Amino acid sequence: MGKTYAAGLFAALASAKFGTETAYADGSFNFSPFSTSSSTNAAPSAPADVPKPPRPTAEAPEKPKVRNDNPRTTSAGFDPEALERGAKALREINSSKSAKQVFDVIKKQEETRQAELTAKMQEFKALQAQAEMERQRVVYDEQKKLAQQQAQIKSQMARYEDELARKRMQAENEHQRARNQELVKMQEESGMRQEAARRATEEQIQAQRRQTEREKAEIERETIRVRAMAEAEGRAHEAKLAEDVNRRILVDRANAEREKWIAAINTTFEHIGGGFRAILTDQNKLVVAVGGVTALAAGIYTTREGARVVWSYVDRILGQPSLIRESSRGKYPWSGFFSRAMSSLKGANGGSATKSEKGFGDVILHPSLEKRIQQLANATANTKAHQAPFRNMLFYGPPGTGKTMVARELARRSGLDYALMTGGDVAPLGSQAVTKIHQLFDWSKKSKKGLLLFIDEADAFLCERNKTYMSEAQRSALNALLFRTGDQSKDIVLALATNRPGDLDSAVADRIDEVIEFPLPGEDERFKLIKLYLEKYISQAGERKPGLFSNLFKKQQQKIEIKGLTDDILREAAARTEGFSGREVAKMMAGVQAAVYGTEDCVLDANLFREVVDYKVAEHQQRRKLAAAEGDK
Repeated sequence: MGKTYAAGLFAALASAKFGTETAYADGSFNFSPFSTSSSTNAAPSAPADVPKPPRPTAEAPEKPKVRNDNPRTTSAGFDPEALERGAKALREINSSKSAKQVFDVIKKQEETRQAELTAKMQEFKALQAQAEMERQRVVYDEQKKLAQQQAQIKSQMARYEDELARKRMQAENEHQRARNQELVKMQEESGMRQEAARRATEEQIQAQRRQTEREKAEIERETIRVRAMAEAEGRAHEAKLAEDVNRRILVDRANAEREKWIAAINTTFEHIGGGFRAILTDQNKLVVAVGGVTALAAGIYTTREGARVVWSYVDRILGQPSLIRESSRGKYPWSGFFSRAMSSLKGANGGSATKSEKGFGDVILHPSLEKRIQQLANATANTKAHQAPFRNMLFYGPPGTGKTMVARELARRSGLDYALMTGGDVAPLGSQAVTKIHQLFDWSKKSKKGLLLFIDEADAFLCERNKTYMSEAQRSALNALLFRTGDQSKDIVLALATNRPGDLDSAVADRIDEVIEFPLPGEDERFKLIKLYLEKYISQAGERKPGLFSNLFKKQQQKIEIKGLTDDILREAAARTEGFSGREVAKMMAGVQAAVYGTEDCVLDANLFREVVDYKVAEHQQRRKLAAAEGDK
């Protein structure tokens, strides 16, 4: 009852403070606990079982309450009458059976109002926080705009300063360039004047030197001629006077030398015999002799092995690479000096001119191809003379068409050294192939005249790198050659020869500058080849080469006699040998030589020649049939 009273009192006070009316719908009655006037007071509805008080009649009207216009406490607007009305209503509620329900409804209304106040408070705080965030955002935007404006102003100032500095530097550069041009012009004029003066002085000195050398040469030639004539006359006179004396002196000297050698030999054998007797009789001397012989043998063995090691080192450093099969250079720098000197002397006497008149030696080419090779030789020689980079070449065509011999002749005509290797030698080297290729190119660069490196059967190790049968060593060797030929060289001309140019790697084909096809010889070329090898194998067979030792130690060969072999027969043979290569024509003529040597009288006639030609033509056709059958398989 105390709690109910307290709750009602609290509600009455709140209603009196805020002056609100509350409608209660949960209870069985509806009343306004507090009212601002006495006329609005209404008693709570009583339950059905409670008798309602009688309404006042007209005869007894209710006295109106007197309004309290002067409350006792007016500082906070507090109305004490409302408190009294609340207390009265509270007593009525307490006396009612639904007092608990009324208080529960009041409590719920109070809780609802408190929740609404809390929600409004949270909403107000959220609005306040949003306003604060909006203010901070506005401040941040303003600061950002200010910073951007300041950065833009700084950037404009920097650009302006940079433009001023660039214009100032450009002006200074223009001024400096003008000064430099003037200085260069002055230096060029001074250099031209100095060069003209130097050239004039040098020409004058050269003219005087040539005049002096001519006069000196005339005097020397005259002096040598007079001296030679005087010496020849003196030697002839002395020879005539001293011929008998010299003969007697030589005879006496020979006799004295013979007696001296005979006495020396006898004395040597006596000393050797005495020494052997002394060694065999004296044990100490025997031990010393055996030790000396052993030391001598050890010294000889050590010297031999050391010389072998030193020679292998010298051979590795200075010798010819093992990949080279043939070369115009010697195996060592000092080897072949005498032969090169003799060949140069022969060339000075006109021997080389005679050889150059024979076309390409044993190779007979089509006129257009021969002209192309001659142009390449001249271009290569001029390239070396002008220190320009060489051009690499590719020779392709059937086997035996003269690719190797043309490469050798091309090197000779262009004044270069010549080296031949074959691609089949690279694969057996295995992991050493890369080292050998680098040694080969290092050795080739040592040639003073330049070197034409001819690689025969190049497709053996320069084939396409995506082949499945290509080993890792071959691939490495190919990469090594590509590395050494990546740039144009002034020392090496690379010439490749292959029967299948389509098998070459694309990078190798990219290194090639000149591509030349060597087809099978035509009928005219085969006729010339037959005449050439007829002269070489038949007409010149049995002739001795000039030289003393060749005439002394070699047996005289029987010469072959040619009867009835005309040009018509040779042309007939050329027509029948369709499809023959130059090598096959050479083999055919070697077969003719062998057939002639198989006869008793060594006579070559038309019948024997036709018989050998028929045999070789049939052999060629049979070989082509076998090749075609293998290709079909």
